Amino acid sequence: MPEPIAPLILTLALDADSQRFFDALRQQHFPPERNFLQAHLTLFHHLPGSDYAPICQTLTELTSAEAPLMLSVTGVRFLGRGVAYSLENSRLQALHQHLQTRWQPSLTPQDQQKLKPHVTVQNKVDPAVARSLHQELAADFQPFEATGTGLQLWAYRGGPWEALQTFAFKATA
Repeated sequence: MPEPIAPLILTLALDADSQRFFDALRQQHFPPERNFLQAHLTLFHHLPGSDYAPICQTLTELTSAEAPLMLSVTGVRFLGRGVAYSLENSRLQALHQHLQTRWQPSLTPQDQQKLKPHVTVQNKVDPAVARSLHQELAADFQPFEATGTGLQLWAYRGGPWEALQTFAFKATA
């Protein structure tokens, strides 16, 4: 595959049941004219496309030694103009910090920040609409588990993301 020139986005792949759950909420509550993507947990928003090959090499090495990650879905977060589910896993934080250190020279200010893992199910709506959904989802919220199954690399070309490669976690727990 030729190296993409477009910026790269790195997300955490989720188990099928969790993906369906978050996708259904996103389909129901995200403005349809802006809903180009499946639900996702973004790890890095803007990696240089010119570094595609070394990024893939790093991700191949990292995921071959990593087991699937058990994530705790801990709550519903109000984003001001949207709503997201918060997720926690200390190993995910450590992996993110490792990649931040490795890719430090080419990271944007946004990608240099501490990771606050979340899956957005609504965004870019009137704050009153977001507040209402947040209250509705938070009222019935019960913590649950999801599994991070690997990492997904995407190219951003101005609209829907282009899936480039999935790197499955291969180690056993």
